[in-house]
Amino acid sequence: MSRRPDILGEFTADHRAVTELLARIDAAPDGAPERGELLAQLTDLLFSHCAAEEEHLFPVVQHDVAGGGALVFTSIHEHLAIGQYLSDLQGLGPGEAAFDTLYQGLAELVRRHLATEEEQVFPAARKALPADARAALGDRLRAERAAVAEAGTVGGAGP
Repeated sequence: MSRRPDILGEFTADHRAVTELLARIDAAPDGAPERGELLAQLTDLLFSHCAAEEEHLFPVVQHDVAGGGALVFTSIHEHLAIGQYLSDLQGLGPGEAAFDTLYQGLAELVRRHLATEEEQVFPAARKALPADARAALGDRLRAERAAVAEAGTVGGAGP
């Protein structure tokens, strides 16, 4: 019987997508317009992912995991720093000198953040939350993402 991923599976899949986008940006030639386009995709994914973690996962971790408050505090602090990097990168072209410096700082922070979540936050949440609770949170996250995607195509210039 095939099951949909629980909340941690959803977030791990997001992490893989983030890692793939970082690799594609790294592989693109310096100054190439493709780097800016990929960064825009990365920005959308990171903002969506961070907001979903803060809404769905962090309250549970803070409440149900021993030391969860400290884990959540650190993760939210890193989310804020990621957001600042993304904000600073907005409006910069991939050919500008500051782009590479800021992107490298962002990439390093994001990679470290993903590793921390996968090595500390997710295992603690897996241990503290029963499988059915994690599955229900995953269902809720997928439903909200589907509603957002649907809303985006209703008024937009979709196909």
